Amino acid sequence: MSADLRQQILEEAITVVTKDRNSSYEEPEDSFGNIARLWDAYLKAKRDPTITAADVPLMMVLLKVARLTNNPGHYDSALDVAGYAACLADVASTSAPQVDP
Repeated sequence: MSADLRQQILEEAITVVTKDRNSSYEEPEDSFGNIARLWDAYLKAKRDPTITAADVPLMMVLLKVARLTNNPGHYDSALDVAGYAACLADVASTSAPQVDP
């Protein structure tokens, strides 16, 4: 990777972190606090403290829920929830016991 490309990526990251994300969500400290509370509740509700592959998409859905709490109309976050749910179905079908609907 060239120095110019690294600089371009860092400049774009600054814009995303300091402007774009704040206008779509809330301040990072607040957003991270909401995410932490949801993840904490999820992990406390689990019977097995081991984090599995199936836990990852569930926790990512919770991350998106925390973001949607501040901006429920954010299309990309809603789309991500659906995507993570689809990933969960795929992961769970190969790693967890199935329960009939």
